[in-house]
Amino acid sequence: MSAVNVTNVTVLDNPSMFLNPFQFEISYECFMPLKEDLEWKLIYVGSAEDEKYDQVLESVLVGPVNVGNYRFVFQADPPEPDKIPDEDIIGVTVLLLTCSYMGQEFIRVGYYVSNEYIDEHLREEPPAKVLIDRVQRNILADKPRVTKFPIVFNLPPTASGPQNSESSEPESMLWTPDAPVSMN
Repeated sequence: MSAVNVTNVTVLDNPSMFLNPFQFEISYECFMPLKEDLEWKLIYVGSAEDEKYDQVLESVLVGPVNVGNYRFVFQADPPEPDKIPDEDIIGVTVLLLTCSYMGQEFIRVGYYVSNEYIDEHLREEPPAKVLIDRVQRNILADKPRVTKFPIVFNLPPTASGPQNSESSEPESMLWTPDAPVSMN
């Protein structure tokens, strides 16, 4: 059994303008006290062609984590448009919310994000240069892709660095907001 069970992730302020911060309400439960903090990250995929355009929008440590239920709002600045190829700003991309413990990622929640102009005229006849203040993002919050990775939660003091448990194969599944994600 895993030490942490993410029970719900709710996307707040969605749809929203491209330049607005991202906000997620994250709920999880912990079944044993953890020696270290949990690290949550939000990553924006800037281009499907090259990961050098990916941007880590925010990384926060949450702790101490004892036995119990937890809920917090995770907020991150939007991606920097000048670090995304112009041809990849409008259209569909991916947003990744991850959680790690002691350098070991144990859950990744992926969302498709659709970016388009709010003005129908601009959608039909897009300008040569993207007008970022007229772009709206819509996170497809009802169809996240959840991938869980087995990890060792409280490594013995003699262990060096992150290690995975017996099976290193990730378990991938679709997660609907009404169905909790079990880390078992």
